[in-house]
Amino acid sequence: MDVKTICVVGAGLMGQQIALLSALSGFKTYCADTSSEALEKAGKFADGWMSKQKAKGRLTDEQVDTAGRNLLFADNLEEAAKDADMVIEAAVENLAVKRGIFAQLDRIAPPHAILATNSSYLVSSKIADATVRPDKVLNMHFFNPALIMKTVEVVQGPHVSDETVETVIAVARAFGKQPAKVNKEIYGFLCNRIFSALTKEACYLLDMGIASVEDIDTAVKGAFGHPMGPFELLDMTGIDLEYNLGMERFRETGVLSDRPSPGLVERFGRGDYGRKTGRGFYEYGEK
Repeated sequence: MDVKTICVVGAGLMGQQIALLSALSGFKTYCADTSSEALEKAGKFADGWMSKQKAKGRLTDEQVDTAGRNLLFADNLEEAAKDADMVIEAAVENLAVKRGIFAQLDRIAPPHAILATNSSYLVSSKIADATVRPDKVLNMHFFNPALIMKTVEVVQGPHVSDETVETVIAVARAFGKQPAKVNKEIYGFLCNRIFSALTKEACYLLDMGIASVEDIDTAVKGAFGHPMGPFELLDMTGIDLEYNLGMERFRETGVLSDRPSPGLVERFGRGDYGRKTGRGFYEYGEK
């Protein structure tokens, strides 16, 4: 594995965590975003998270100091990606936006650099042809919260070389993760397909008045041993994300059953996105 410098594109909820994880794992890491506000929040998040972990005895002073030196923030993508051995894109879940970013990265990043997307659903073959290095473009999907969740899905599309997959799996292991290799591209990969089937049925049961949010979550946790119920998880990952993914899928297939559920649409329309807004399927108080 010859990856020493990593660029993370996007300083939002996932990007800031992936960047901090990379820095803690010993990689020189750039976190890039066009928003200075997002970069400032990401910096404060990193400092706060590491301080808490140090106070709990989970990180040493040396680990915190090293990660602090490794982690750099940039509002200029060229500065962040020009020396990268690997780029992990964690921008909005929109195909046109991602293709634009990858076209930029292809011009900026060194020819040997791997370009990975953290997309939850969009397969890399829809992005790879925006570059001249399709064999080095693939999905590396982290789960929220990326600092905690162990699984990382590594998806090998028909255009991706074995060497690229092996390198990304090695990076995931260096991050302390457990990589799950997906041998063929499929919408939603492994975990989100299973999660979507569960949440779709949970939303149907709620919309039909079969049971309450609380009782459905209680049943799933108690019967299946899940640490969180489907509605608790939707509130954590973001109702806006689930809505946008559902609409993107519906626009692609035209299948009515792919549309987000009425209860999900209602909350999205009110701006009740879950924990990030203080209200979703549950109430969380002020943002």
